[in-house]
Amino acid sequence: MRTIQAHASAKLILAGEHAVVYNRPALAVPLPDVRASVQITAGQSGSGCQLHMPDVHRSAHYGSDQDPLLELVDDILKAWHIANPDIIITVESDIPIASGMGSGAAVATAMVRACALWFKHMQTTDQLAAMVFRSEQRLHGTPSGIDNTVIAYDQPIRFCRRPPAADGSPQSAAIDPLTLGAAFTIVIADTGVRSPTHLAVAGVRSRRDADPAKYDALFDAIGAATAVAQMALTQGDAALLGMAARQNQSFLQSIGVSTPLIDALVDAANGAGAYGTKISGAGVGGIIYAVVAPSRRDAVVVALREAGARSVMPTTIAAYLPASATTR
Repeated sequence: MRTIQAHASAKLILAGEHAVVYNRPALAVPLPDVRASVQITAGQSGSGCQLHMPDVHRSAHYGSDQDPLLELVDDILKAWHIANPDIIITVESDIPIASGMGSGAAVATAMVRACALWFKHMQTTDQLAAMVFRSEQRLHGTPSGIDNTVIAYDQPIRFCRRPPAADGSPQSAAIDPLTLGAAFTIVIADTGVRSPTHLAVAGVRSRRDADPAKYDALFDAIGAATAVAQMALTQGDAALLGMAARQNQSFLQSIGVSTPLIDALVDAANGAGAYGTKISGAGVGGIIYAVVAPSRRDAVVVALREAGARSVMPTTIAAYLPASATTR
C-alpha cells in the first residue's frame, strides 16, 4: 500500500514577544527536533478523504464534518483542481498545543507538503507559506506571519512590522533571515497551562491603553534586548544570548505576562546554571526556554522538572548562514 509522510518543525520565539505587536523586532528560529508529521495512505474506493488526529482523539471526514484542517484540505484540493480523493490523512505532533511553538502552522505545513508529495504537485516555498498563512488566519484571525514564515521556509528570521505609509496604506512586515554563528543548546519547559495568544495580547493592549508612556518605554527596552540577542546569535555567543534573555524576561514580567509558575521555572533554571531563561511566546502559560552550556543541560532539565514543569525538552538551535540577506 502506498504511503507517504512529510514533516515540519516547531518554531521558537527567542526575543521580542508583545513588543513586536508595536513595531519592534522579534527573533524566531525553527526547532527541527520538535516537529509535526502527516502521513497519507490510500483509502477504500469511494471512502473519500478521512482525517485522523490520534494525539487529540479526533477524526473527521471531508465533505461532512467541520474541522480547521479539513478547511485546509479544501484549500488544497480546490487550488490544485482535485476531486474528493480516497485517502486517509493521519496527523501527529510532538509540539505542545497553544504553547507558542507554532503547532498549528507546523501541522499545516506538514499537511501541504504531504499532499504535494501524494498528488505529485509541484509548488514553490512561497506558495506553501501563503497557503499556511491562510490556515493561520482561520485559526488566529490576524496572525503576525512569523509562524508560517519560520516553519514553511525552515529558517531563522528577524521580523518587524512597519507602520502605515504616509498615505495611510499598510506596509508589509520586514522579514530578514538571521545568521546564527554557532549551534545553541537550550532547554524548553512547558508550564502545562495553555496560552491563547489573542487573550495575552489583548491584556497587554488594555494595560498599554491605560498607561501608554510606561508600556512604550518597556517595548523600547524589549527592542534593545532583542538587538543584543541578535548580536549574540550572529556571534555564536551563548552567554550573551542568555544575558539578553534575562533582560527580556524582566521586561515581560513588567508588562504582566509572567506568572508565579513561570517565575519559579525561570528561577530554577537560572539557579541550576543556565545563562538565562525567558518566556517564549505570549506568556501567561505556554513555554519558557533556557540557554545553557552543554555541560549544564542535564542539571537544568532536572531543576525544571522539580520546579513543576509538565514536560521538559532539551534541544539544539542549529547554526545557520543565510544564502542571501534579501528581505522578502
